Amino acid sequence: MPPTDRCRDTRSRAKGGLVMANADPVQVLVVGGGIAALEAALALRVLAEDRVAVELLAPETEFTYRPLAVAEPFRVGEVRRFPLETLADAAGASLRQGAIGSVDAERRVVETSEGEELPYGALLLALGARALPSIPGALTFRGPEDGAVLSGLLKLARAGGVEKLVFALPVGVAWPLPLYELALLTAVHLADAGVSSVQLEVVTPEERPLQLFGSAASEAVSELLRGHGISLRTDTAPMAVENGSLRLAPQGSLEADRVVALPRLEGPSLRGIPHNASGFVPIDDHGRVAVEGDVYAAGDVTDFPVKQGGLATQQADAAAESIAAGAGAPVEPRPFTPVLRGLLLTGLSPRYLRAEPGGRSSIAETEPLWWPPAKIVGRHLAPFLASHLGLSVKPPRPEGAVAVEVEVELTRDELGAWSRL
Repeated sequence: MPPTDRCRDTRSRAKGGLVMANADPVQVLVVGGGIAALEAALALRVLAEDRVAVELLAPETEFTYRPLAVAEPFRVGEVRRFPLETLADAAGASLRQGAIGSVDAERRVVETSEGEELPYGALLLALGARALPSIPGALTFRGPEDGAVLSGLLKLARAGGVEKLVFALPVGVAWPLPLYELALLTAVHLADAGVSSVQLEVVTPEERPLQLFGSAASEAVSELLRGHGISLRTDTAPMAVENGSLRLAPQGSLEADRVVALPRLEGPSLRGIPHNASGFVPIDDHGRVAVEGDVYAAGDVTDFPVKQGGLATQQADAAAESIAAGAGAPVEPRPFTPVLRGLLLTGLSPRYLRAEPGGRSSIAETEPLWWPPAKIVGRHLAPFLASHLGLSVKPPRPEGAVAVEVEVELTRDELGAWSRL
């Protein structure tokens, strides 16, 4: 049967454009093996049940729970890895090892990098983005792959080889939270080692720290930075490390023995799929891509400006609802409405923060604002990881450390404006 006829039924057409051949399930191909891919598979299992057959296409054999990558070099948490095939099976999906090469949306076919053609009834792209160096001369912390290098830097600092250590947020990086974690955890780490000679400073183009989360978070983080003796320089863009200093914009420079920066992200520029100049895929409020057939995208691969695990799960949920409705499930698809949550690993007494919609007001709480209180909050993924992998408790951290949890609802325009700082 030709790929375009695989899900065709001349007697009925399901809502949303998907078609079903008699009682055969719609073949849903999810490209990716990360947060958004697993959330989508779980959501489809709940929403569509046996109306769909879900297959994951991913080159990796493991699912890596990355949020604790910032904690691993400080030995207060560890990156967790699990067999992807086992998780896919538990989520009601099958796993095919391989990488996507291109999409022929008109024929409803994905071609792998090996030239194999995979027909689909609906396609969800959740293959993520590439993390690239952002500031020439800086140590770019992308995640687990850079843990050993950061550990080496901490060892050098403990031995007296670093006098000034700067943590720099590049222009255009719209998820700044890990940078503040790195700075605060470094301060605690050095203090615990009895090292007081290293000057620490955060440089950010934000008007205030964690500006995206509203005033309560900004005030709390400012207080934490001051408490740990970390200097803060706002409204400043870090540009490059040159001759022992960090060049700044609009002007000036800052002495720095070492600079730690977050990466910039680049999309995959997938053949057959519309993408912007940075390789990211534009989507509508239901995750749909503007091509023939039923093609969706979720997570870092999309053009949504903030790249964060919790938002990726929300995008996956929106796409899954549309796919499920198209397969005949009694679902009314809801648009993607971003709710941004963050759990910040620090080093003072517990404090939980919530920012109201648009950051117009904020309050502080002493209890978690969601359950389970995981680093990545997904409607289906968080309880799944809690029950299957034991990730229902807060991540390990040293005595006296704290999780700061923040929730805020923002429009795409508000997020986009902030990310262009």
